[in-house]
Amino acid sequence: MKRLIFVNGTMGAGKTATCRELKKLLAPCAFLDGDWCWDMEPFQVTEETKAMVQENIAFLLGQFLRCPAYETVIFCWVMHQEAIIRELLSRLDTRGVQVRVFTLLPSPAALEAHIQKDVAAGLRVPADYQRSLERLPLYQAMDTEKILTDGLTPAQAARAIAKKLEEETT
Repeated sequence: MKRLIFVNGTMGAGKTATCRELKKLLAPCAFLDGDWCWDMEPFQVTEETKAMVQENIAFLLGQFLRCPAYETVIFCWVMHQEAIIRELLSRLDTRGVQVRVFTLLPSPAALEAHIQKDVAAGLRVPADYQRSLERLPLYQAMDTEKILTDGLTPAQAARAIAKKLEEETT
């Protein structure tokens, strides 16, 4: 049976780094980061760009799911509302696909440390911390499998997800 794994979390939670590690653990596997479908200059959030990005994501996920070379497809993105997840899933044929949704949850202090590191590397701006912090409670309230990431490296967070997947199949 194919698996589709969604990994969400607020900006700076470590989704991309964790999924890169998870991909190694779950090979043969494909990984799509939603940000790759949203990389434009200037960055614009409009109804048109949001619709285009969701269409791009659904297309790529569908292609990966249909490809017999991959048993597992991993997708990460800032999905702060369950409606975003439902919308993406509604565009996919998930018959015969096990779908799991994991949320990476850092504490506010760990989130600040992650974002400050990204700011120092020129990947984020200081205001990103406040925006990310404001969304953190939305993730805590979601009906997803939570991974508390404080003190975990991305490889350890990936192993925690893989362990939950393994527990389900045994």
